[in-house]
Amino acid sequence: MLYFSKIVYSLRSFFHEVGELSYFSWRYLKEIRKPPFEFNEFLKQCYHLGNRSFLLVGITGFIIGLVFTLQSRPTLEDFGAVAWMPSMVSISIIREIGPIITALICAGRIGSGIGAELGSMRVTEQIDAMEVSGTNPFKYLVVTRISAATLMLPLLIILGDAIAIYASYLVENIKGNVSFQLYYNQVFDALEFGDLLPATLKSFFFGFAIGLVGCYKGYYCKKGTAGVGLAANSAVVIASMCIFIIDFVAVLLTDIFYDL
Repeated sequence: MLYFSKIVYSLRSFFHEVGELSYFSWRYLKEIRKPPFEFNEFLKQCYHLGNRSFLLVGITGFIIGLVFTLQSRPTLEDFGAVAWMPSMVSISIIREIGPIITALICAGRIGSGIGAELGSMRVTEQIDAMEVSGTNPFKYLVVTRISAATLMLPLLIILGDAIAIYASYLVENIKGNVSFQLYYNQVFDALEFGDLLPATLKSFFFGFAIGLVGCYKGYYCKKGTAGVGLAANSAVVIASMCIFIIDFVAVLLTDIFYDL
């Protein structure tokens, strides 16, 4: 009986969290259309979220390109298909590996940062002070951060993909003496519009989910320093789960679209 009660309580907590997060996203969509528009704060958040994440995304993309090529090359050599390496690497990275890995990296970097920042402001009553002074803290703090994350993540993914493909070229240049022009000609010959569009579209949803979850957890952070840590930690976990769900839905819809 006690075990059944725990299951019921967990389900109620889960659906309550989903409902609160849905209402939070609806409130964002309502507030973003109303003036005044905090454009300066939005640009500031774009700079912070993009600039602070670029180095981590670049290093991650470079290592992904190196490791993926080094691991795949011996297998392709066994089948005499080394010439397919640029095509395979570019399609794999552009379609799936680049967006999902970069989004997970940003979920840890951006999601936790937003959750901790807003959580600290909630604990120190800075958000309450903004409400008392007549400022709309939701529009100033939440709308700008979610919008910045939605815009910057696709750019970070594009940069990460480009760095990963360049790292793959370096391996091919060292191992097979492949020229830069030959490698990138094969890369762009293999890529199609249907490879770029779904990957780009789902990256906007990745950014929206990361910003939304981070702001939600920080904005409704519980009192105390422990609440700030919990907000940052749960923001990363939930944002990562949302990324996997969005990616699954995007791949499913893409597959259905191509079957029509």
